[in-house]
Amino acid sequence: MGVPEQLAERMSMAEQHEYLRARFSRRTMIRGGAVTLGAVAGGVFVPGATAQAATPTQSYASTRTYPSTEHVDGALVAPFGRHLAFGNDPRTEITVSWQVPVAVKKPFIRIGAHPLDLSRRIEAEVRTLYTPAGVGASADHTQYYVHARLSHLKPGRTYYYGVGHQGFDPAEPHLLGTLGTFTTAPAHKEAFTFTAFGDEGVGYHGLANNSLLLGQNPAFHLHAGDICYADPAGQGKTADTGFDSRVWDQFLAQTESVAKSVPWMPAYGNHDMEAWYSPNGYGGEEARWSLPDNGPDARNLPSVYSFVYGNTAVISLDANDISYEIPANLGISGGTQTTWFEGQLKKFRASKDVDFIVVFFHHCAYCTSTAHASEGGVRQEWVPLFEKYTVDLVINGHNHQYERTDVIKGDKVTKKLPIGETAYPETEGVVYVTAGAAGRSLYAFSAPDSYEGHVKDVDSVASFVNTKDGKVDETVAWSRVRYLNYSFLRVDVEPAARGHYARLKVSGIAETGDRIDHFTVARRAK
Repeated sequence: MGVPEQLAERMSMAEQHEYLRARFSRRTMIRGGAVTLGAVAGGVFVPGATAQAATPTQSYASTRTYPSTEHVDGALVAPFGRHLAFGNDPRTEITVSWQVPVAVKKPFIRIGAHPLDLSRRIEAEVRTLYTPAGVGASADHTQYYVHARLSHLKPGRTYYYGVGHQGFDPAEPHLLGTLGTFTTAPAHKEAFTFTAFGDEGVGYHGLANNSLLLGQNPAFHLHAGDICYADPAGQGKTADTGFDSRVWDQFLAQTESVAKSVPWMPAYGNHDMEAWYSPNGYGGEEARWSLPDNGPDARNLPSVYSFVYGNTAVISLDANDISYEIPANLGISGGTQTTWFEGQLKKFRASKDVDFIVVFFHHCAYCTSTAHASEGGVRQEWVPLFEKYTVDLVINGHNHQYERTDVIKGDKVTKKLPIGETAYPETEGVVYVTAGAAGRSLYAFSAPDSYEGHVKDVDSVASFVNTKDGKVDETVAWSRVRYLNYSFLRVDVEPAARGHYARLKVSGIAETGDRIDHFTVARRAK
C-alpha cells in the first residue's frame, strides 16, 4: 500500500520514502510484540455495574521494546498527570488516564462509591511513547501513558477512584490521599456549568486559569486545541524546530488538579500535529488521550467526536482538516468529517432530549486578531452548517485573546449583541467566541479593547481572512467584545419546561476572576 493521496501531495519523494519505511517498520514491530497492547477491563465492580472488555488499541506511536530489567520497584514510583474524559455516553462511561515516569508492572484502577470501599483491581492499558534524541529538541525520552475505560456506571453518581501498579496500591491506608473522584452525567435534564478555553501551554498563566476552573464547579471542560505546545512551531511538519516531548510531562502535572475530577475534552489544534509519530501528526496524541470514538474516522481524526450532557449536545471538530492557513493536514478526511458533522447536527436537532448544540474546534471562524484572524476554510465548509442547523454557540482558540461577535448570519451582523443581551439563534443567527487566552503569550487587536466595565464600541475593525489564495483583507462590523489578557469561558446551562426558554448564560472570566463579558443564548425547550 502506498502513501495516501492527500498526504502524498504535500510530501517530497524523500518524505514519502520515509513514511513507507516507517509504516513497514511499525507493522513488523507490532507483529513482533514490540507495542504494548493492554486489554482494558472496561467495567466497574461496584453494585449495579458490570465489566465490559474493550478492544485493545494498537498505538503506532510505540516503537521500541523494553527489557524487563527496565522495570523498577513499583513502591518507589507514583502515578501523576491524571486526566479524565467521557466515553461515548457521559452518563455511563468515563476513561481515567494517567502517566508513570518509568515502566511499571501490572497497572490498574480501583473504583467505588466510597473511598474506603473500592473495587478489586481492574487492569489498565499502557501506551508507551518513545521519542529518540534528535527529534526536535527532545532528548532520548520514553513516556508511559496508562488508560482505564470504565463503563456501565450509574448516571448522576459520584465515584471515587485510585490508580496504581504492582507495589503502589491506592487502597492502602497511607495512599488514600491519592484518590480522585468523578461524577457521571445526569439521566435527565438538569442545570450544569461547563468551562472552555484554548491555547494553554505550560506556565504561570495556564496554572492561574486552572486554579479558577475548579471554583466554577464545571461538569466538564472543553480545550479548543493547542494543548501544551511541545511543538512550538505548530506547522505540523517534521521540520518544525523546538519540539520537546517532555513538555507533556509538565503539562499533565500542571492540569492534574482539575483534570483528575473534571473530564477534560480536547479538540486538536495546529500545535498538536506532532509529525514525528505518524503521518497525520496524532500518533503522540493517541498515546496520551482516550476520547469518545464515535467520530467519522478515529484513526485519522481522533479528536472528532460528540457527546450529550443533559440537554446539550457538544461536538468537537478538527479544523486542521480544512485550514488554508496551516495546511499540513488540509483535506486529510476527504470530506468525511463535514459529512459526519452535518449528520450529527441533523440528529441532535431532531432529538427531543437536546435543546442546545455547542460546537468547538481550534481555528476561528470570526476573529480580528492581528496574528491569525479568521479561517476561510471554516467559513466555507462549516459556517453554512452552523446557520442551517442554528448552532447555539461556537467556541474557538488559535488567537491568543478573548473576542466575541455579534449575532452573525451570511457573514453579516443580524443583531448587535451588547454585553448582557440575549441572542435567539433559531431566528437570528450564531454567536462566535474566541477563548484562546488560556496561557500562551498574547496577540494583539487592531481596535481598542472593549469589555465589561470598559466598553469602547467601534463601527468597524480592520482584519483579514485566510483563504486558499492567501490572506484577504476585510473590514468587519461584528467584533463586539475584545479583551487582551488571560481568560477562559464559563457557560451555565439552564433547562426549562417544554415551550419555555432554556438558556445558555455565557461569561468571559479573566485570570483575575473578574467578569469581562456576559450574554445569553435562549431557545424554546422541547
